Amino acid sequence: MTDLHLPAGKPGTVFETDLPARLDRLPWGRFHTLLVFALGITWLLDGLEVTLAGSVSGALKASPELRMSNFDIGLAGGVYIAGAVLGALLFGWLTDRLGRRKLFFITLWLYIGATAATAFSFSLESFLLFRFLTGMGIGGEYTAINSTIQEFTPARYRGWVDLTINGTFWLGAALGAGGAIVLLDPNVVGGDLGWRLCFGIGAALGLIILVMRLWLPESPRWLLIHGRHDEARRIVEGIEARLRDQGHTLPAVNSPALRLHPRDHTPLGEIFYTLFVSFRRRALVGMTLLTAQAFFYNAIFFTYALVLTDFYQVPAEQVGWYVLPLALGNFCGPLLLGRLFDVIGRRVMISLTYAVSGVLLALSGYAFAQGWFDVTQQAIAWMVIFFFASAAASSAYLTVAETFPLEIRALAIAVFYAFGTGLGGIIGPTLFGQLIQTQQRGSLLIGYLIGAALMCGAALVQAIWGVAAERQALESVARPLSQAKD
Repeated sequence: MTDLHLPAGKPGTVFETDLPARLDRLPWGRFHTLLVFALGITWLLDGLEVTLAGSVSGALKASPELRMSNFDIGLAGGVYIAGAVLGALLFGWLTDRLGRRKLFFITLWLYIGATAATAFSFSLESFLLFRFLTGMGIGGEYTAINSTIQEFTPARYRGWVDLTINGTFWLGAALGAGGAIVLLDPNVVGGDLGWRLCFGIGAALGLIILVMRLWLPESPRWLLIHGRHDEARRIVEGIEARLRDQGHTLPAVNSPALRLHPRDHTPLGEIFYTLFVSFRRRALVGMTLLTAQAFFYNAIFFTYALVLTDFYQVPAEQVGWYVLPLALGNFCGPLLLGRLFDVIGRRVMISLTYAVSGVLLALSGYAFAQGWFDVTQQAIAWMVIFFFASAAASSAYLTVAETFPLEIRALAIAVFYAFGTGLGGIIGPTLFGQLIQTQQRGSLLIGYLIGAALMCGAALVQAIWGVAAERQALESVARPLSQAKD
């Protein structure tokens, strides 16, 4: 396969390329599997961090150095999210300017250092600082990783792959819960040392991931718009050669070649005009979906352990056992429903999963307020709710990542993640921490009903204005800003 092009690299030059189409028509191979493992593990790390914050909350309150209250636990969740928001914005902008590969190494190093430092916290203030920096690393990872995976994955697999990868958040949640069960057990470690060792799990995993990423190439799509056509071609040809060596037959390229203007960067004025004028309807959909799921998830999950300990009298060291079925439901949702987002379509499936999640949360919250559930029934109810909610939340990231032009993809992810998470993710844990502090089930029901209303509202917005992006090339869903006009 020969890529048709004119000399590329200087501003003003126009060149033709079929490299994106060649990536989209590839069969699934070992390269794609390794890509998913090396990059998709970011969600596992986030799941680990969020779960640890809840699972070790009892130990944090008992720590002689920290002595955290319920409000402090909620505040720590908000600080972590605030770091993720700032990290997403800063590193998202740099990812579009400097490249995907550079940034997913920088953000991983920041995460490793910050989560390791958390284990050595010596006061409430130091704990909050290190949680903020950990969040920055994770927020930056989201933007660099989401854009890279989108740009390498063949179009017909993009929905299922993206949802499944986001679902691995809950493998991290299960790992965090299991680690807390073992390390907080007084017969194993327990006490102040146990929660510190829990945060060391993330640092150890991060070092392993760092090695796994060394072989990953830069995104050919990013290289193309920056005029580095020859590098992009070598990467695509290398992937094709490996697939042929593995026995795959590569289909012919049927899509027309793209005509592109290379550019060094995209001015901020053009970025904001594109996001909020040219694509304002898509911006509204993205903001709504991410805000609703951020409030829903962060409010409930950051305070899940407090509900168990304060309302069901579950011992702090046993909280992890109740997180495991919750993690199972969350992981199975995207895994089992994800294929339907490519087959039935984005608009129907995203609307459906958001609406079902909201309705189930309202019903479950009312049953909780009436005292109808024991702790086991409560855990089962959460598992069912989050089976659907996990697919819904994952689809929000999929929507933002695939419906905006290549040149601003990482920053678009960052802006909407920051807005949605900043509004829903910071307010949610803080609000729920205060509601739990009242020790009144009726007060907590108010929070659940707010989350349910946001999810149902997002379902309506998606049903009306959502984009049917299934099985389409990224360049067809959103025309590149650097594409030459015919």
